[in-house]
Order: sequence, then C-alpha cells, then structure tokens
Amino acid sequence: MAARIAAATGGKVARRQGPSIDIRVPGSTKLDLTCRAEPIAQAASGDPSPSAAYFQVLSIATEIVVGERADAAQAILVRAYETALRERRKSFIQQNGWSASCYTDSAGTIRTLCSVGRIPPG
Repeated sequence: MAARIAAATGGKVARRQGPSIDIRVPGSTKLDLTCRAEPIAQAASGDPSPSAAYFQVLSIATEIVVGERADAAQAILVRAYETALRERRKSFIQQNGWSASCYTDSAGTIRTLCSVGRIPPG
C-alpha cells in the first residue's frame, strides 16, 4: 500500500518504524502510513496554511487507503481543516465507513495534521 501511495503521489517509500512507514513526497508535506487493524494515512505540514498540494497528496492516499474517490475525499479534508481552524479544536468527519480528522496549531512546528482511515467494524 505504501508503494502504491508513493507511486501515485510522485514520492518514494522512505523509513519504516514499527507499523509506520514514511513516504517522501515532493514539497513540504510529510506523509505517513500506519498499518494496524485498519491502515491510517496522515499528512503533516509546517506551513502557515497547507498548500493545495498538501490536500491533493492526502486525497490520493485516501483513495488508496479507504477507497473514496480523491476528488470527493479532498472536499471532505478541506472541510475538516477549515472546521479545525475555525473552531480551534480537532475536527472529525465520518463519511461512508471512513473518517477524516484535522488538527491545527498556529504556533507549532507542525501547523496542520490531518489523517484518514477506515472506521473499524463493531
């Protein structure tokens, strides 16, 4: 799955530590895939506002991880980010058996952290 994400985003599989695999993608976005019971893709950005490329990379990963079309996933991810920014708290959106969450911190080294994954059955 990490290799598929890397190929689709123009990145390459980098370091693996435990269940997490870093995927180096062009630009300043840091992408990580964690494989446990259900895989989770997570993107981090230290930019004051995440770029369009940030959302594009994470939406491509979303399509591979949860099966949601990238364009539909991108709209949900942007909405989760905007909600987190506006409400100054972590936002969480459930959609068609998967979830997207975003966290923002205007003072931190990681200013935006968004993740996607399937909602475990049960």
